[in-house]
Amino acid sequence: METRKVQVTGGSTYTVSLPKDWATENDVSAGSVVEFHAEEDLLLLAPKREDDRVEGTLDVGGLDNKHELTRAVMTMYVSGFDVIRLEAPRITAEQRRIIRDATQGLVGLEVIEETSDRVVLQDLLDSSELSVHNAITRMRLVALTMLSDAVEALIEDNDDLAQDVIQRDDDVDRLWYMVSRVFRTVLRNPTAANEIGFPRETVFDYQSSARQLERIADHATKIAGLSREIGEITGETADLLRELESEATAIPETAMDALLADDSEEAVELANEARSGIPQVDETARDVDSKVRELDPQSAQILGRVVDSLSRTADYGGNIAESALQKAAPRP
Repeated sequence: METRKVQVTGGSTYTVSLPKDWATENDVSAGSVVEFHAEEDLLLLAPKREDDRVEGTLDVGGLDNKHELTRAVMTMYVSGFDVIRLEAPRITAEQRRIIRDATQGLVGLEVIEETSDRVVLQDLLDSSELSVHNAITRMRLVALTMLSDAVEALIEDNDDLAQDVIQRDDDVDRLWYMVSRVFRTVLRNPTAANEIGFPRETVFDYQSSARQLERIADHATKIAGLSREIGEITGETADLLRELESEATAIPETAMDALLADDSEEAVELANEARSGIPQVDETARDVDSKVRELDPQSAQILGRVVDSLSRTADYGGNIAESALQKAAPRP
């Protein structure tokens, strides 16, 4: 760390010198323009760039596997690149199809150029147009509705509803990648934090909570898949499953209310309420486990996995509550 004394010039202007090594590394010299970004008691300085677009190039010549190539595109997107150049000696038709499919699953990303050896993708949305608040609010609605519908599909043996739940997971993933991209962009670029309108600490809390919602959606998808392996569920077992789903879903619901609350006292009260509900979920989960042991081995195994997913949902809600408490805590 280097220190500088603040000087006063002209009787009213405060000035401070820049470290020479930093200025040299960032091409700052006499006549250069720099930008200042105020964050409460912090003042961040960065060189002014003519073009703020961040470009990245990736060799995809050896990525023929669908999973690997899709993951590569998503990684470049989440990393914050505004222009993504995917290059290879020859890009196959299958690779192009995979790239286009991956692009459709990412908010704002479009194919802007294709040649025999290159595919160029560009994010067409400005940071100021991306609302992490709206994204996690939408994730909350979709993920928790998915969970409720997945349990209903399981109990009613409704394959159509189960398939609908599985398809909705793509919507949650799309929002999760967007939130992750905004988070990494804010870490890298202080200007983005100003444009988005939230402190970086808040964006971190939102990103952490979005991760929990994405996991809840994954477990809803898992339950929907398991529903195809078992017939209709009736009687006390069905009642206990509905009760467990209701109690488990209430934890992240209340925790999200805490996270999005403007009043710190209200946020703390709601977060503690969410956390206090987890023991009841654990107790109901034990009751369901005891009941399903009376079923045939295959059904007992399937429903045991469902109970585990619902219990984990409550735990994820507890994690969101922790983020809400951190967000509501006084700033040092």
